[in-house]
Amino acid sequence: MGSKINFYSENQFQLKNSQAHLQWIERVMESEGKRWEELSYIFCDDEYLLNINMQYLDHDTYTDIITFDYTIGNALQGEIYISTERVVENALKYNVNFEDELRRVLVHGILHLCGYKDKTEDDAKLMRQKEEEKMQLFHVEQ
Repeated sequence: MGSKINFYSENQFQLKNSQAHLQWIERVMESEGKRWEELSYIFCDDEYLLNINMQYLDHDTYTDIITFDYTIGNALQGEIYISTERVVENALKYNVNFEDELRRVLVHGILHLCGYKDKTEDDAKLMRQKEEEKMQLFHVEQ
């Protein structure tokens, strides 16, 4: 029985350099002393994620990411839903390129699975620091 990380798409989005992203996600987990059991990223549009937000979290708002955490101990398990439409909007809003914003959101979900929160100002500040730190671990072999 092997551990696995899956990328699914409920819209037209296809993750570029998926192997590099897999290796990066593994480095992020290892840097936090975690291992993965089963992790699924589901890329979708705003409406898809809004429906999940309303149905499961009772929030009637658009968001870029929702993480469902099924982690047991240090074995990370979860489903991470990402609205690629929100990622595009946020990249424009924060004046960063799409790939960097996507990686920020990808790692944000992992950090939630590792136990980091972002509801209070102090928690959000630590989350941002961790996002920046973990994004530095990404590199594509040339």
